[in-house]
Amino acid sequence: MSKVSVLIVDDATFIRDLVKKGLRNYFPGIHTEDAVNGRKAQVMLTRETFDLILCDWEMPEMSGLELLSWCRQQDGYLKSVPFIMVTSRGDKENVVQAIQAGVTDFVGKPFTNEQLLTKVKKALAKVGKLDAVMTSAPSRIGSSINESLSALTGGRAEVVKSASSAPAGIAKPPPVAAASAPQAPTGRGQGQLRLSSGIAQCVIKALTLKEALLVVRRSDNLPQILEQAVLDLEQGENAEVARLNGYLHAIVAFEQKPDSDWLQLTFRFTDQDAQKLDYVSRLIARGTAQKHFVPGG
Repeated sequence: MSKVSVLIVDDATFIRDLVKKGLRNYFPGIHTEDAVNGRKAQVMLTRETFDLILCDWEMPEMSGLELLSWCRQQDGYLKSVPFIMVTSRGDKENVVQAIQAGVTDFVGKPFTNEQLLTKVKKALAKVGKLDAVMTSAPSRIGSSINESLSALTGGRAEVVKSASSAPAGIAKPPPVAAASAPQAPTGRGQGQLRLSSGIAQCVIKALTLKEALLVVRRSDNLPQILEQAVLDLEQGENAEVARLNGYLHAIVAFEQKPDSDWLQLTFRFTDQDAQKLDYVSRLIARGTAQKHFVPGG
């Protein structure tokens, strides 16, 4: 078993759990601790030694940048311990601030499991700790962290910190799976969601310029929180189509029962394309995406 220890600092419970599960699934012997903000982490760092710190930027009481600055001002290992900032703050000014404070690397929100693990391995390799945990790691990055979606069957909604500065757009659309997609419910306000696992037909319960509330049929391949996707909207007599880039901000069971056949997804847009936003505005004005959907109806 490795003796590598990681401290995860974030005020969002779900993000801390997601990161812990990702690390433990890939490095079965790794030791993780977590703190709800920089102040709590500061106390833990004075009592225990960690090989890596994964820290959010915006937190109450003490921000990630303040914690980073404090670490670099200390004597001993905290001056050089790998410190990865997990943040949606990707503008140049903030990046420069963190670099000047001594940050090791960044993970941008929203992030995939693979992106997180790549940064962690790189940081541990720099301090000679990677071999200690790689002996028990799988040969490649494992499947998606579906354990994080266990709350779905109980109908509980997990709230994820908003990533208002998420990277705009997706480099290329997720591949379309060969398997047939779930059948779309009948009614107005339909679309399709292109995920890494394939295409899911959906009904649009509500639509704003920032996000869409979607209902999709549950399948064997559950979508992931923070997973990037493309929402195809086709509405109106002219069959206009808008392809909106974004990510899954929240996922809950649509029905209040353990065996719900339907999931409700909050899809946050990262597109800033004026033409697409104008199209969405016209959809909202026409009300074509406001029809509420009743499963089985």
